[in-house]
Amino acid sequence: MATPAPAPATICRGIVKQVLSGDAVIVRGQPKGGPPPERQINFSNVVAPRIARRAIGSASETPDEPYGWESREFLRKKVIGKEVLFTVETKTPTGREYGTVYLGKDIMTGENLTETMLSEGYVTISRRDSIRGDTKLIELEDAAKSQGKGKWSGKDAQHVRNVKWTCDNPRNFVDKMKGKPVEAVVEHVRDGSTVRCFLLPEFNYVTLMISGIRCPMNKLDSDGKPDKSLSEPYSEEARYFTESRLLQRDVQVILETFNNNNFVGSIIHPNGNIAEALLREGFARCVDWSIATVTGGPEKLRSAERQAKEKKLRLWTDYKPTNLMLSDKEREFTGKVVEVVNGDGLVVRRQDNLLKKIFLASVRPPRSPEGDTTRVPGKGFRPLYDIPWLFEAREFLRKKLIGQKVHVTVDYIQPAQNNFPEKCCATVKIGDINVAEAMVSKGFATVVRYKQDDDQRASCYDDLLSAEAKAIKSAKGLHNKKERPIHRVADISSDVAKAKNFLPFLQRAGRTEAIVEFVASGSRLRLFIPKETCLITFLLAGISCPRGARPAPGGVGGMIPAEPYGEEAFQLTKSLVLQREVEIEVDTMDKGGNFIGWLHVENKNLSVLLVEEGLSSVHVTAESSKFYNILSAAQESAKSKKMKIWANFVEEKEEKVDDTNVERKFDYKPMMISEVSRDGTLYGQYCSDGPALEQLMSNIHHEFTARPPLGGAYTPKRGDLCAAQFVDGAWYRAKVEKVSGSNVSVRYVDYGNREVTQSLKCASLPANFSSASPYAHEMHLALIKFSKDEDFLEEALASLMTEVMDKEVLVNREYRVGGLDYVTIQRSDTKADVARTLLVQGLALVDERKDKRMQSLVSDYRAAQDEAKKEHRCMWQYGDVTDDDAHEFGMER
Repeated sequence: MATPAPAPATICRGIVKQVLSGDAVIVRGQPKGGPPPERQINFSNVVAPRIARRAIGSASETPDEPYGWESREFLRKKVIGKEVLFTVETKTPTGREYGTVYLGKDIMTGENLTETMLSEGYVTISRRDSIRGDTKLIELEDAAKSQGKGKWSGKDAQHVRNVKWTCDNPRNFVDKMKGKPVEAVVEHVRDGSTVRCFLLPEFNYVTLMISGIRCPMNKLDSDGKPDKSLSEPYSEEARYFTESRLLQRDVQVILETFNNNNFVGSIIHPNGNIAEALLREGFARCVDWSIATVTGGPEKLRSAERQAKEKKLRLWTDYKPTNLMLSDKEREFTGKVVEVVNGDGLVVRRQDNLLKKIFLASVRPPRSPEGDTTRVPGKGFRPLYDIPWLFEAREFLRKKLIGQKVHVTVDYIQPAQNNFPEKCCATVKIGDINVAEAMVSKGFATVVRYKQDDDQRASCYDDLLSAEAKAIKSAKGLHNKKERPIHRVADISSDVAKAKNFLPFLQRAGRTEAIVEFVASGSRLRLFIPKETCLITFLLAGISCPRGARPAPGGVGGMIPAEPYGEEAFQLTKSLVLQREVEIEVDTMDKGGNFIGWLHVENKNLSVLLVEEGLSSVHVTAESSKFYNILSAAQESAKSKKMKIWANFVEEKEEKVDDTNVERKFDYKPMMISEVSRDGTLYGQYCSDGPALEQLMSNIHHEFTARPPLGGAYTPKRGDLCAAQFVDGAWYRAKVEKVSGSNVSVRYVDYGNREVTQSLKCASLPANFSSASPYAHEMHLALIKFSKDEDFLEEALASLMTEVMDKEVLVNREYRVGGLDYVTIQRSDTKADVARTLLVQGLALVDERKDKRMQSLVSDYRAAQDEAKKEHRCMWQYGDVTDDDAHEFGMER
């Protein structure tokens, strides 16, 4: 009986996904609703040299067999990604399939890959005796041997690769590659954005994360195999997308950075960029941490992701775009920067003259380092100077932007949160320069990191990340952990004692550079003096300026309304000088430790500018200054134009007066001088008030003798009129000027002297003693100013006390300035003018005034001064101290 013919083998079709070796391939079918099925086909009757394998788990590393790599590569280059036909001849109990693979359209005309591999000498017949009736395979192998093809050519040692499975120093390896493309073969696709490949020709085996993107990940089970139940959505689809395009393809790799032991870089393929394709199809998202390193920039990646978002593909199915509810005019505008707020905020005056506060998008200014306890926020904490690099950041912005025109594009609105108000965040450009990018590149700011799907970020976010990466690499600014700037800034504005000590330095310095940090009103500013590293409060000299709205003293009572044109004066000063570099000349200081002088911005006197605009008037103190004529001319001009404060001014008709008849008024009254202070201020009582004063003192004595006060029963408060016990044991009326613990500074209102006493020596003053006005009158010598030199001042005060102290003198009031009386004093016995005596002795200087009625006295005093100068007396001993260098001798300018 004849043996039945075997059933014909089933012919299958597929695409070669992977070549495992010279005798085995993995073939996949067509995808239908997901990744397609796969089959491993091993070539029947032949065996190829094995290729090297890396150590996995307990399995150790194995090297190449000679010609193993060449065998695999020959077959890979021939069939990878191509459609093939195959038949399965044998299937083992373990499921391994053996058969024949054909490259072509059908079996009859297709190329038998087993025969091809034998003829090229890359495989050998496994068992010749197992081949029955098929002598062609034996003939092909014999022919390859005789021709010395493939593995039959000998020199086996030269055909074994030295595979480097690990890299000990990824940083050095990346630097060694220098960003140049390296030939590579992709060996494995772990997920859509992570592959393993050989870098040729050194055969470095690396794990490469595609820079700038991240695909959904496959979660592994306990056996290290993908667990579909735990995998992220679209992870399998993304992996197949990459695998079908890159697995075992010849590519170029650019290593850009590293993350742990994995390299990060770009894969260059002749058909395009796989990262862009993944993003465009919605299989991946852009990631900020590596996108800044992408070769060629991140723009194409962001654009591809945007396309997927708009189409709501795959990962973006539930994507909801964030729309800015702003008009085109609000979204984009130009303006001038008028203020820098800390290190990331700007106040911009738009073209419609409205002020808009904006913040640089996606950047964060310097902050106090975590764990830094050297400067704890609280009393005395000044962020601008105490937070490292914040002052440098602010100065960078101030110098570049103040007064400059900028282009603003609003990127997003950050809603109010954590007690912080809503913030308008924008990209700001001056010319073609992105301000935020410049800040970050200098290390003066860091880039904010966002959640993966957060679109609320700067339009140039990738440029910021790139700039930050360069700043970190160069250890600039905040990224320099070894050097931190320290600013020790003395705040003199709140310390009268410090201000007094500092005054001579500023007076001697002449014009001093300063930065206007704050404008409180039209004539009151807060300045930072870089040369002296100090903060001062500065008042404009020579003018009376209306004040703007301000909080009531003590913080109670709401706001004090602005004086007429006070707000306009404030805005003008602010627009001219805020955060600008100016020059100041300090003349003097007031009782509160505020310095008074002249401020120049761009070589213009601010006091003059305010007067010119009709927002200030000339003060009488300007008469003795070198700017008086300019101020007077500016005021006359403003008056004639009826500007601002002069809108309702009516020019008084001057009566023609014969200059020869303009004379001083003389009304000398006898007084007893009871006190001369350190600055030359005099206190005295009119002799006509003597009886009343004696009666008052007698009544107080009897009252406190009969009813001595109980110690500690009275608590002194600043401004109180109380009774204080003097060193002689008697009680006098006194005004409390300062309370510091148990120490109380008082001024005895009936005699003018001051003292620091104890609170136990202060008592409540009975009401019947409070009604009488103080008997001590404060006075200053008219047309006289004293030297600031301590030695000359001591000598002048000693001479003055000799002339007037505890003596009856004759006093004539000449004029008033700022509520203070300026007088001339004559001795009762000799009728000698006390001020003239000081001038003749060379102990004082003439303080000239422009009043016509005072000119005869000015001339007399000037003659006395000239006499002292000629005789080189006292302060004139080394020459004329009124020359340009007079400030070197402690004289007022």
